[in-house]
Amino acid sequence: MPFVEQEKYQISQACRLHPENDMFRDQEEHKIHVDINEWRCGYCKKSFRVEKFLDKHFDSRHYNLLNVSSSKCLADLCGALHCDFIINSKSTKTKCNPAAAARNRHLCESLADRCFPVSQGLSASRLHEFFLRQFCDAHTCNGKKKPFAKGGKKHTSIFYLAISILTLMLLPLFYIIIYLSQRDMRGKQELKRIKKSG
Repeated sequence: MPFVEQEKYQISQACRLHPENDMFRDQEEHKIHVDINEWRCGYCKKSFRVEKFLDKHFDSRHYNLLNVSSSKCLADLCGALHCDFIINSKSTKTKCNPAAAARNRHLCESLADRCFPVSQGLSASRLHEFFLRQFCDAHTCNGKKKPFAKGGKKHTSIFYLAISILTLMLLPLFYIIIYLSQRDMRGKQELKRIKKSG
């Protein structure tokens, strides 16, 4: 969606990715993440320690607020949008099912055609091409194409993390050494003044 917003493109309501077509959108908007271990229901203000308990609360207490008439669950599109890659980015599948890859590619291409029709202008054409490259091209069994070639999830390296921790540990030590040396120099200057006056 950041690329759609960047192009200032309005997705048609016929597109399954349109926010109005997400049956859980209203519930997601009523999730309040207060703290690392605190979630709050936006409807009744009840607090939970974990998000999954808030989801269960929505299912049991606020199910009547779901728009089930025309909306659909976006999880139905997971095959086309590589949700499994995001959820299990560490583990890679060893076997590929060519029929499933072809089915997901077809679903992905139909999403691109419906959400970003090339006939709608230059920005729709750019987004259509981007969507095909970003999501649809990876539906093969050759293992060469990876989803999210541009704008995907960025992983922080262990080296960067180690350098950051080391810097945070050494910085206070550096300032303590500077403070102690400055204090020691002031003490020597006061001793010299005392000798001259005495």
